[in-house]
Amino acid sequence: MDNPEPEHRGLSILQVIQSVLAATMGVQSHQNRERDFSRGSAKTFIVAGILGTLVLVVKVVLKSAGN
Repeated sequence: MDNPEPEHRGLSILQVIQSVLAATMGVQSHQNRERDFSRGSAKTFIVAGILGTLVLVVKVVLKSAGN
């Protein structure tokens, strides 16, 4: 599946979310990892990871509180 996307373009929000989730589970493909390193910003991935962690923590806390 070749995507003729220009190398200078950044990643979409969906691509960042997919990459963070895949990397978290350890199933990130080599092709996507290379794309992330060449076109992505470390700050974007850090923020996405922190936000995802916060959402998960809030859901767990709310579930344990009975909501």
